[in-house]
Parts: sequence; structure tokens; C-alpha cells
Amino acid sequence: MGVILSNNAIRVGLLGGSFNPAHEGHLHISLEALRRLGLHQVWWLVTPQNPLKPPETLAPLEQRVESARRIAHGHTRIIVTDMERALGTIYTCDTLEILQQRCPRTRFVWLMGADNLIQFHRWHRWQEIFRRIPVAIFDRSPFTYEALVSEAVMRFGQFRVNQRRGLNLPLMDAPAWSYMHIIPNLASSTLLREETDWLKPEKPHRKKK
Repeated sequence: MGVILSNNAIRVGLLGGSFNPAHEGHLHISLEALRRLGLHQVWWLVTPQNPLKPPETLAPLEQRVESARRIAHGHTRIIVTDMERALGTIYTCDTLEILQQRCPRTRFVWLMGADNLIQFHRWHRWQEIFRRIPVAIFDRSPFTYEALVSEAVMRFGQFRVNQRRGLNLPLMDAPAWSYMHIIPNLASSTLLREETDWLKPEKPHRKKK
């Protein structure tokens, strides 16, 4: 099943990131978003390059896409895509602008974990993102307090929407954001990289003589 690029009036959550590697936490947030925001789909936007991270800390894009597909396997409403490579974008604001132009009737919602909200003000044209589409932030321990006093919250605090109105969030005009309290999932890309050989290249297989 591929990404739907059409004028159909659907609700789509966008979960962007490095997915370096993908893990159960990404899946947990996506399933919560599908249910609580009334979404038709969630697209995992696997970025070719995270502007805030050194290139050498990222596995090849193909490897990261494959890890995302393994985690999302069997969940037909979660779409894994590296569309930003085809679009030629590395900044979220540029990707959103193109998607809204191509899908004018699709109601997009930006999805992210609380840990990303803490440093969201470092993102390129971050205020434009808040003004462009609604944003749903999902709680992630132990980042709750720091996220809720972040620069982004201080700037857009007046536009916060109660999580009980989550089904309405995709239909609201931006800026509009909601903080979703969910059962915690402690999966972490950082821990997975530390516990595995994720960033080590595979050794070539020797041919038997």
C-alpha cells in the first residue's frame, strides 16, 4: 500500500524523523494517533538527513527505511516513505508546504514525541510549522515537565487544545496543538544503537573455496 497523494478529504498524521533505527515507540505513538485523532493514515517520513544530527551518526537511508517497514509490518494504515528524497527536502517546513500544495483537501497533523518538543525551537522555521498545520505531541517519560515549559509551548501556549478534543484537532485551523498523555513506551533509538551493531557495516561474506 502506498502513500495517497490525491484530493480526497482524508486525515493524515505525519511522523517525521531519522528512524535510526525505528522502534516500538514509533508504532505506539502512531497507533494512539490513529485512534485518538481519528486519522485515516499515519505516514512515517524517513528523512534523508537530519539537519540537527551529524551525518556519520545516521545509518544509510535504505537501512533506516527497512527498519521502519519491519516495525510497521501488518499495520496497513501506517505508511513508510522516503518521499523527502524525491521531493529534495530536508526541512519539515518545506515538506509540509509541498504536501499541502499537492493535497489541498487532506487534513494533515504533525505528530511528535515530547522529547522533540523540547528542542523544537531549533528546527528550521519552526514557528511556521505551528502556523501551517495542527500539532499533536505525545507524552514521553521523563520529558513531560521539560516539554511543557519549552520555548515552543511558551510561544504557542494560548493555542493549546484539550486532549479530549483530539478528534477535532485535524479539522482545526493552525495554530492548534494538543499534548496527549499516553501509556509510556520506553523504546529508544539511542538505546537500540548502544545495544546493537546498528551503525556498523555488515561484513562481506567470504566465498567458500
